[in-house]
Amino acid sequence: MSMNKGFGGGQKSPIRRKVFERPGLTEDEIEEIREAFSLFDTDNSGVIDPKELKAAMKSLGFEQKNPTIYGMISDLDTPENSAGINFDHFLDAITDKLGNKETRQGISRIFELFDDDNSKTINIHNIRRVAKELGETMSADELKEMLERAASNGDEITFEDFYFIMTKKTFA
Repeated sequence: MSMNKGFGGGQKSPIRRKVFERPGLTEDEIEEIREAFSLFDTDNSGVIDPKELKAAMKSLGFEQKNPTIYGMISDLDTPENSAGINFDHFLDAITDKLGNKETRQGISRIFELFDDDNSKTINIHNIRRVAKELGETMSADELKEMLERAASNGDEITFEDFYFIMTKKTFA
């Protein structure tokens, strides 16, 4: 009598998840987005209700604390998504908002997320706001040092400074 329970005749192969790819996103980044999606897909149906998602984000204070994320979620509350948002649509919405971080246009979109006052530069106030939105607890001195290192004029980060940083392969 054989006790072999390994891969034998008639065994099903392990269930494979659909592979999602988006230009400019790594597999790890897509997995992080999938984990965020799963937090709201409480019944594991593969879809999330846009109205519930919007209400949850509002109740968590995202409307004020992180208007970018709240706006992204609000944009998903459309008639075509009334039956629910699947992961593919959720991923599309995020990549559409953030853009491809490997293209000049994509990096420009990310720059605009920092430059909420439309000054065409990133200043200490912009960096402080983004750090707060991301839950980073950096001192004013640390933020100022980061700004000084990144800004070619030592005071404000221009788009060209930002583009250089985002496309640089190593940081010294």
